[in-house]
Amino acid sequence: MNTSEEPSSVEKHMLNESTPTWKIIAVASIAAGVQFGWALQLSLLTPYVQLLGVSHTMSSLIWLCGPVSGIVVQPTVGYISDRLTSKYGRRKPFITSGTILICLAVLLIGYAADIGHSFGDDLSKKTKPRAVALFVIGFWILDIANNMVQDPSRAFLADLSRHDHRKMRMANGFFSFFMAVGNILGYGAGSAPALYKIVPFTKTTACDTYCANLKTCFMIDILLLVIVVVIALVAVDEPPIDDIIDDGIPFFTQVKTSFKNLGKPMWLLFLVTAFNWIAWFPFLMFNTDWVGLEIYGGNPQGNAGQMRLYDMGVRTGALGLLLTAATLGCMSLCIDPLSKMLGGARRLWGLVNFVLAAALACTLPLTKAAEKARRHMPPNVPPSSHIKSATLGLFAATGIPQAATFSIPFALASMFSSDSGAGHGLSLGLMNLAICVPQMFVSLISGPWDKIFGGGNLPAFLLGAVAAVISGILAIFVLPPTSSNA
Repeated sequence: MNTSEEPSSVEKHMLNESTPTWKIIAVASIAAGVQFGWALQLSLLTPYVQLLGVSHTMSSLIWLCGPVSGIVVQPTVGYISDRLTSKYGRRKPFITSGTILICLAVLLIGYAADIGHSFGDDLSKKTKPRAVALFVIGFWILDIANNMVQDPSRAFLADLSRHDHRKMRMANGFFSFFMAVGNILGYGAGSAPALYKIVPFTKTTACDTYCANLKTCFMIDILLLVIVVVIALVAVDEPPIDDIIDDGIPFFTQVKTSFKNLGKPMWLLFLVTAFNWIAWFPFLMFNTDWVGLEIYGGNPQGNAGQMRLYDMGVRTGALGLLLTAATLGCMSLCIDPLSKMLGGARRLWGLVNFVLAAALACTLPLTKAAEKARRHMPPNVPPSSHIKSATLGLFAATGIPQAATFSIPFALASMFSSDSGAGHGLSLGLMNLAICVPQMFVSLISGPWDKIFGGGNLPAFLLGAVAAVISGILAIFVLPPTSSNA
């Protein structure tokens, strides 16, 4: 393992002269292609799988795919990429392979209903088992592929930054910004009710308008992802492999050693990140479902009027997520100056977690207001403009803490790993465990937890609000600053 000391300021300057900002932007833009798919996954796939006949309680278990694959894939990919000596580079082979798998996965998900019907699914029955099986397989592949692209892309940015903490913050800020761009495009496409008309052949006997729109969105995702990945990988050369890690230590031994040598700051970072994602995941998994079920009063498996209301609510939720992404993009560009103003990024991260807690807590009075209004309205009528506006405002507010979540912990992880001489790939892969374990926790308990309190999404959202408060307190009072006051 490379154990050399951090380069001097002169060496840093020489190294960073060969990494102009446009190259960092080009690599960071990969996040737009990946996040476009994530946006579709977060906004449309929970309602879609319920349309295939999976219950609300069981649909939460499907989200176990992400954390299970992330726990295995990201550390493994990070470990191997730190040691890869391919002539094509360390990170590029994984980004390329992951991109190909993403394209295959979204096609499998989009065409699950069609393929399931061709293999014998009865469209008159509530559950389409073959389509559900294909969906789950595609979902697993998609999560694995996303991890294969996202972690090496962040490690690529850390390589280009070459020990410069300022550039690491800037690179992660750009990555967060392009995640916002991908979200805006994905949620915008997801909220368009007739996007399938661009490619009308997507609507079939087994695939209704909702399904056809999803299929069309995934086709656009493939096009965007391929474009940004090709530009980044062709235009930007990886830095010379002068710090290749070749210690001959087996993977699991190296992971064990890495955990042992992480140091207190990284463990505290893991702790804050874990509570942060316990707060986020209920809302990320069920936000559009919440709007369709509890704000609009729809039902994906009810009568025609209830299904129409649910679909309208999901699309309103997708529009809300577009506003989240817009706020995220603006906030991402303000992370660095706000961090300096507040005396460190960890303080900013802590404060915006209280914003997240307030937004999650507000889902309760907003839901109660929508339920009260429905009691005085005819059946199957959408909520008033005031309730819609309040719902969209809540979504927009969540973009403020999301910008910090998408950038600050990864920048801190890169700084800690750079200071210790550890590989960026494996360190960021281990960082992902602090995200995957909370996601597994939320996926396992959210369905039963909501059922205990009568169903719906509010119990999990309120649990997330409590976790956000804990994360904010830990970030401000427990997480130590870095040498660069980050």
